[in-house]
Amino acid sequence: MRLHFRGVVLPDGDMRDLWVHDGVLSCEPVAEAETVHASGWIVPGLVDAHCHVGIKYGGGDEDSAGAIAQAEVERDAGALLLRDAGSPIDTRFIDDREDLPKIIRAGRHIARPRRYIRELGIELEDERDLPEIIAEQARRGDGWVKIVGDWIDRSAGDLAPLWSDAILKESIDAAHREGARVTAHVFGEDALYGLLDAGIDCIEHGTGLTDETIDMMVAHGTALVPTLINIDTFPEIADSAGKFPVYAAHMRDLHRRSRETVAKAHDAGVPIYTGTDAGGSIPHGRIADEITALMGAGFSPHDALGASSWNARTWLGRTGIEPGAPADFVVYQQDPRISPQVLSTPSWVVLRGRAYDRRDPVTGHR
Repeated sequence: MRLHFRGVVLPDGDMRDLWVHDGVLSCEPVAEAETVHASGWIVPGLVDAHCHVGIKYGGGDEDSAGAIAQAEVERDAGALLLRDAGSPIDTRFIDDREDLPKIIRAGRHIARPRRYIRELGIELEDERDLPEIIAEQARRGDGWVKIVGDWIDRSAGDLAPLWSDAILKESIDAAHREGARVTAHVFGEDALYGLLDAGIDCIEHGTGLTDETIDMMVAHGTALVPTLINIDTFPEIADSAGKFPVYAAHMRDLHRRSRETVAKAHDAGVPIYTGTDAGGSIPHGRIADEITALMGAGFSPHDALGASSWNARTWLGRTGIEPGAPADFVVYQQDPRISPQVLSTPSWVVLRGRAYDRRDPVTGHR
């Protein structure tokens, strides 16, 4: 398939011609290429850096057909690279599909009994097993491991850390020896200190960040994936936690200050990337909503888009729009930095050189 696109290429903002041949990009003309789109804005494939292909919307394990359908929804939204932050099923069969996004897997969640969503993760009775299990998951994943840093402790009636500081240090060191990075689910404040001191690479959600732990993240170079559209479900979670009023009040407070928390982290220089937490309680295909939510937390449209495209791809070790790179990009009819609403209505999605027409068949627009 030989294709030609012309448009303003972000992030540099130059009007350029791009050719696609054998699934890769070229900046040199390709003979007999079909001009697909002659004007618009071209963005490196979007990234959902916290996504759960394999978890049913509403809970439970997906079968292979359901996981494929989830990946198709992400592709059609322009999310062409997914960091799967924990899945109960093995989705490697998706790697054989050239028409589906690439998935960077973090294996299964690692938690303690009764301290996470039941049957979703690996549950350790003895925390001393964590270094061995985290190393095992590192070998099975694609360079990432996911642990649960905090969750409601019913005996305390509030969020509490799952692991001791010493075990966290030993475990994260074990993952690093395997060449893997470690991320952690963290809602509250208390678990952050031990995780950051142990050298964790990324924090998911991070609603409990304070000025002190933000400074620790900057010092360690720790990334943040805030999942703001998932955080917006906190009031609903609190409403269902009537037996635990302290926990419910805590969740409402974390939600109330979530945009301010992300803004402070961004202003301090914490690397921040988009993730929707799709799967379970959040439907797939909502990457545009998460980008818009970052704008609501004080990001400029350019920075918010970068957090979901060129910057996120670099962080995950993937290429952008450059000669010889896989042809993974999204085309919009208008500048998505000026008209963010077009993020949910791409004109074309190009994945490994295959062009998917997202335009309305009647109007020619979305």
